[in-house]
Amino acid sequence: MKDKKWDLVALASIPLIMTLGNSMLIPILPQISKELGISAFQVSMLITVFGLVAIILIPIAGFLSDRYGRKVVILPSLILAGAGGAICVAAAWFMDGLTAYWVILAGRFLQGIGAAGAFPIVIPFVGDLFNDEKEISKSLGIIETSNTFGKVLSPILGAYLGTLLWYAPFIAIPILCLLSFLLVLFLVRKPEKDEDAEKPNIRQFLSEIKGVLHKKGRWLYAIFAIGGICMFLIFGVLFYLSETLETKYNLHGTTKGFVLAIPLTLLCLSSYGGGKIIGQNKRLMKWLGFAGMVLLTAAMIVAGFGKGIIFLLSFLSLVGIGIGVALPCMDALITEGIEKNNRGTITSLYSSMRFIGVAVGPPVVSLLMPRGHWVLFGSLAAVGVVGVLLTLFAVTPSKDKTGKTSGRHMDKSGRNIRHIRRQRVR
Repeated sequence: MKDKKWDLVALASIPLIMTLGNSMLIPILPQISKELGISAFQVSMLITVFGLVAIILIPIAGFLSDRYGRKVVILPSLILAGAGGAICVAAAWFMDGLTAYWVILAGRFLQGIGAAGAFPIVIPFVGDLFNDEKEISKSLGIIETSNTFGKVLSPILGAYLGTLLWYAPFIAIPILCLLSFLLVLFLVRKPEKDEDAEKPNIRQFLSEIKGVLHKKGRWLYAIFAIGGICMFLIFGVLFYLSETLETKYNLHGTTKGFVLAIPLTLLCLSSYGGGKIIGQNKRLMKWLGFAGMVLLTAAMIVAGFGKGIIFLLSFLSLVGIGIGVALPCMDALITEGIEKNNRGTITSLYSSMRFIGVAVGPPVVSLLMPRGHWVLFGSLAAVGVVGVLLTLFAVTPSKDKTGKTSGRHMDKSGRNIRHIRRQRVR
């Protein structure tokens, strides 16, 4: 891993910067709403449109990365994300009111296109770079930690920039994307080519994906849903906290940013710890992921019984810990369980589900908040229960003939799928 540490540093910059580019807006959403004269639901769409376009395009980006290479997809995507941020800046500078809002929304749309071809491709890229499953798990833990560290830094940085200029977070996006572009361009080397792997055409691609989903659909669909649930809950909670801290507790600027960062910091630390603990033990991945889902669900239930800021922050921090524990487990299970030539597409479907959570969380919470405190947290807890049940009953790590968990998935006759595919290619 040491000889590839700079590759990993460059790749880790992508989730960090993509997360900053999206989550920096959360602490200033009320401020944007006031500046543009729009409703809480309308301003939540600045987060939602970013996720919606990514949902549609991520699988396409995954296929293109499988066929043409990861860097070929990532680098233009970073340029598009930066261009989207530049459009938002231009709209805020030259326009106002609803006109500015719609152009900013268009810029966020373009930024979402760029995000679709950047962060989701990182997960299979890590799987390509490393051959040892333990190294893959550790590296994915670092990637997830970078992602969550972006979430920790974003409310602080976003709130601070908002005190200087309400659209300053938009200005930061092109700068950050350029930085990541240069890191990936110069530091990331292409993985060694697998001579036995053939590049699929669209018909082969669809056939192979259909075959993978047919054989492994139960646990794959479960992990897709769990990833979406985790992101739905964390972005919903962040939106709720951002609105509540400003309207109810009169917290603004960096003070508000630091408060928002508390549950995210714990999420970051637990994500890093989870990535280090799981190694290549797939049973541990399942049960640690299950424990994380139970913890966040229980914390949501308890949070519904209290309204004090310290009480809420305490239990919403437990939600962050639960998500931080669960996500690296799901990342590792899905990455190590899929063959390399299909990994980009399958993990991109997983990323699409995560983006669905990002897109749906803020608007759903904005609609639930007026209905009452318990209705909000009861609904979020019910979503968490679904994640608990899926982790318990549907996430089933594969076993080898000795009954031990294995990184290689077998077909019904016990033959290794990778070996079969390579013989077919030959």
